[in-house]
Order: sequence, then C-alpha cells, then structure tokens
Amino acid sequence: MSSPPNPTPAPTRHFELGVYSFVERTPDPKTGDLISPTQRMQNLLETIELADQVGLDVFAIGEHHRPDYISSSPVPILAAAAARTKSIRLSTAVTVLSSDDPVRVFQSFATLDLISQGRAEIMAGRGSFTESFPLFGYDLNDYNSLFSEKLELLLALREHEVVTWSGHHRAPLENAGIYPRPQQEKMPIWIAVGGTPQSAMRAGSLGLPMAIAIIGGMPERFAQLAQIHRAAAAQAGHDPATIPISINSHGFIADSEQQAVDDYYPSATIVMNRIGRERGWSPITQSQLEGSRTLRGADFVGTPDQIVEKILFQHEIFGHQRMMLQLGIGTIEHKKVMRAIELLGTAVAPVVRREIA
Repeated sequence: MSSPPNPTPAPTRHFELGVYSFVERTPDPKTGDLISPTQRMQNLLETIELADQVGLDVFAIGEHHRPDYISSSPVPILAAAAARTKSIRLSTAVTVLSSDDPVRVFQSFATLDLISQGRAEIMAGRGSFTESFPLFGYDLNDYNSLFSEKLELLLALREHEVVTWSGHHRAPLENAGIYPRPQQEKMPIWIAVGGTPQSAMRAGSLGLPMAIAIIGGMPERFAQLAQIHRAAAAQAGHDPATIPISINSHGFIADSEQQAVDDYYPSATIVMNRIGRERGWSPITQSQLEGSRTLRGADFVGTPDQIVEKILFQHEIFGHQRMMLQLGIGTIEHKKVMRAIELLGTAVAPVVRREIA
C-alpha cells in the first residue's frame, strides 16, 4: 500500500514550544524523599509561571487517576495558573474524553477560557492508562465507541449554544443550552494520538489539530501519521496548511549534556520500568537509553544546542507547528526543572523560531 500524499504546510510565523506535565509525585531516586502533595502543586504552579515569563507558548497538564500523580482534575490547576500568567496558552495532555461527560468538559474549559481571557485549549484523547473507566462506570469493551461518540458531542457543543443530540453512552439532549460560552469564538480542540493511523485519519477528516506522542522508537516511524492527517484533511475539504500538528515527547535540558543525562535518566528509568512491568515490557537497557537521546531517538535530553538540532531535524520530517516537551519523568529537583524551562524559553525557543521562520 502506497503512502498517502504529504501536502507541505504553509510556513508559520511563530513555531510554538511548550511544556507538559503529569504532575508526578514519586520518591526522589537519589534520596528516597517524597514531596508533599501541597508542595508538589506549588512547585508546578511556579514552573507554569516561569514558562510564561520566558516566552513559552503553551503549558499542558495530563489527567491521571493513579497514586503517583496528583492531576486527576487538570482544569482547576490550569485555572490557578491562569491567575498567575499573562500570555501562555493552557491545555491538557490529555483530557480522557472517553470516561468524561462532554458537557462538563466543555463547560469547565469554557470557564477556564473566561478566567484566562481566551487562552484555554482542550487536548482530547483516550489516555495511556485505563483507571478512569471503572472509576466512572464505563466498560473498556466500549473503548473506541465511547471516544468517537463523545468527540462528536464535544464538537457539537463547541459549534452550537443550543444542542439537540442523541447517542448510546449518554442521555440525549433536547434543545439544551450549554453555558457559559468561552471567550474564544472557536476554542481549540486537539486530538492526541499514539501510533494509530485511524486516529490520525479521524483528526484530519474533522479538521482538528493533532498531537503525536513520540516517547520511544525512531521519529521517522511516525511520519506516516502526519501524512495521513494532512491527506484526510484535504480529502474532507479542509486546508491542511491551516491545521497544526504537534510533536509531544520526553526530555530534559541542562547546561551540559552530562548534567542533563544525570538529572533525567535515574527517575525516568524507574518510572518507565514500573509502567513496563505493568504492561509486560522488558526493562530498559543502557543501550536503549543511549540510543534514545541521539538525533534519531525519541528523547530530547541534552544541552540547548542539542535540543535545537533535534527539533529542527524532526521539523524536516513532520513540518509540525508545535513542540511539547515533558521536562522530566518522575521526580527531578525543582530548581533543575526550573532551569530546564528557563533554557527552553531563552536558549532553545528563539533559535528554533528564527530557523523555522
């Protein structure tokens, strides 16, 4: 089967860089200390405030319902961040739409949009964990149909103030007014995908921006998703050049390459191996770690110059308009995370924007 055509997106005036966090609360790999939930939340808000100050474009919070994360409800966190920031866009990474009510999702984000004066975004996905499904009374056998149906309703809510709708997984709506309405005329709704071509095709067909999560393997393997997305958009009558694509990956930045490696990999290895045991994966090897931070690997770990080189390398592959980094997996010392955000905003972003523009 031949690859779909890959329309070249129009040049953007401003390539976007941002940070996402799952707000982990895990023991420090060096000391074993476990930070309090209150302090962890305060540290997070400081990182979002700094990201805004150094000119980053977006900060996103992931939704997880596990003991090692404190972000089961991202919107209140983003609302608190909105009061402490001026320009940065506030998103999720992701909202687990399949196990939520689209009406409440839309209302919550519309409220956030008013608080932030038009800076809210929704990144909808099916999530990397499944705890939310039994928690909210959903059957995992309905995994695909839940997302499809709820996305359909969410888009209808964005388009219309008064909605009539019916489906299989939720009570019908009959001339229901949905309030409040957001400040933005059309609040952005992104679709997050892993490696599923069908998800990329759906996002493109609907004319929705897509975030590709690349947390392992060679980025070139994911190029087909961008091709499928743009081809589906064009076939559905949308202009692919106007629909952004984001690459979302793991990484860490420090003043020296060795410092970045020493800061990032101890906690990342612990977390990824724990998740791997749950899913039947083999433990991460040293050669995999070394390979993942090379130019053609998935991790963005190194100095600002190395991060710039890698973003530009991937831009040649994807032609994307946004890059999101999870700066650290597990627990890394707060001051080092702050330094990584500072470097991303002051040493990486200006160079990347200039080169791509």
